Amino acid sequence: MRGTGLRWISAAAVSALVLTGCASKEERAQSAGETGNAGWSAGADTIKIGLIAPMTGAYAILGILQENSIRVEMDRVNEAGGVGGAKLELVVRDTALDPAKAVQASNELVGDSQVHFVVGPSLSAFYNASKNIFETNRKLNCQPGVGTGDFGSLKYGFRSQDPNNLSVEKLVEYLKAKGVSSVGLVYEADDTGKAMDGYLKEYGPKYGVEYKGYQETRNDDQSHRPYVDALKDAGAIIVSSNASGAKTMAAAAESGYKGVMAGTSGLQNVSFLDAAQDMAVGSVFAAGNVEFNIRDRATWKPGYRAHVEAVEKKYGVVEGPKSGAKMPKGTAIAGDCIVAFAAAAESAKSLDADKLATAMEQLNIPDTETASGNTIKPADHEFYHMEDIHVYQWDKDADGWFVTDVTPQS
Repeated sequence: MRGTGLRWISAAAVSALVLTGCASKEERAQSAGETGNAGWSAGADTIKIGLIAPMTGAYAILGILQENSIRVEMDRVNEAGGVGGAKLELVVRDTALDPAKAVQASNELVGDSQVHFVVGPSLSAFYNASKNIFETNRKLNCQPGVGTGDFGSLKYGFRSQDPNNLSVEKLVEYLKAKGVSSVGLVYEADDTGKAMDGYLKEYGPKYGVEYKGYQETRNDDQSHRPYVDALKDAGAIIVSSNASGAKTMAAAAESGYKGVMAGTSGLQNVSFLDAAQDMAVGSVFAAGNVEFNIRDRATWKPGYRAHVEAVEKKYGVVEGPKSGAKMPKGTAIAGDCIVAFAAAAESAKSLDADKLATAMEQLNIPDTETASGNTIKPADHEFYHMEDIHVYQWDKDADGWFVTDVTPQS
């Protein structure tokens, strides 16, 4: 079945909802089951979707952007008639960057029979602490903020973020194509940093790029100069996707380092550019489709453009106070979680967790129809795959910041 048929509810379904609008709850459910929403009824007026994310504190922007994109896609689904005649309703739980709160929220939402789908908890360590809760309690979940870990071993967990292993491999492929023969890593000494180290040990030899090693940073570092000096002979340095990475770039500029500064999808954020500022010029990052800072909107994927423009209209944009760089006040990969859930439910004609998980695995929604502009094909519980990963280069001119897609053409 093509993605289009799953994504949009039929006009007949909408008409059925209008005609039954004054009937009782039972009559509406019966009518929807007979004539609307592809011939099935969710058996309720609403379906709750959970979001577990940092909504306050240092990483609050992550949760806010996820919520905005989720609400935009939920509005689209609801305006088209909902899922099985039921409207989607969002329930938000704030982790405040506290793993104990993430576990508490996960336990709460899996215990609510009206919650049929959970987005989050964001961040790899938080999800690692919670994923068994979802598996044990048979609760379908989608992760747009978890870059590491194995989702192929899960039954109810799906990832809607570009996995760091794919991003690292795409970066190494790019560096090799640019004639770079060696690479080093400067990253926090956390689960993500250790995973990145493992990926570079794997993909460096595969592409004939020497791996110069992993410099583990500390939160109380005043300067990253010693780490950069240790990698001064590397043709490229991969940095962290937050202010720590900007500190590495500052050290590289101070030392006169002439190699390539690179990273994964976090380098797209204006908070990173605010920290790095002009030191980010010429840096590259690997990510799923991120066309916002490509100025010609006519070249954007249509589903992505529709989603971004809906986010801009409802929530506006984020503008870096120091860099002046802009990004939509949403994150489309979180919107893809809703796109996929609605499509899976309509395909399964059920809210049963096992049927939903099976239907999710069978999705194949083309990149022209998704919120992110990436194909959703999660047979392996990964929404996105190598062909969805791009390499972008940051540049700046009189009109501000922009990116160029420099993905190697195989």
